[in-house]
Amino acid sequence: MPKDYPRTPDGRYFVSKSRLWRCTDPGLSDTERRAAVKALMQARAAIRHASDDAEIAEARARVDQAKRALGERGPVWWDDGAPDEGGFAPWNTSYAGWWDSLPEDARQRGL
Repeated sequence: MPKDYPRTPDGRYFVSKSRLWRCTDPGLSDTERRAAVKALMQARAAIRHASDDAEIAEARARVDQAKRALGERGPVWWDDGAPDEGGFAPWNTSYAGWWDSLPEDARQRGL
């Protein structure tokens, strides 16, 4: 990740804009990860260059497909039965204690 976002101790999420965001599945091979990241970047570029609503919708569908391939959307990649808490503020989740224990500078990087 380009910015040093706080990352949960279990490696499932990072915090940005005061929300938990699911990390990429660490079980992906380097080849799988690279291919999905490339597809994601191409789809995001397609959104920027789209000329009509249909092109935007198609490109957004490709973004979703790439994010799912990375494990950042769709079924969770962990297998211990823990729920997906992505999209929630860390202080309103099971990670509240971890969030409260972070140094102030680390919390600021996630806000």
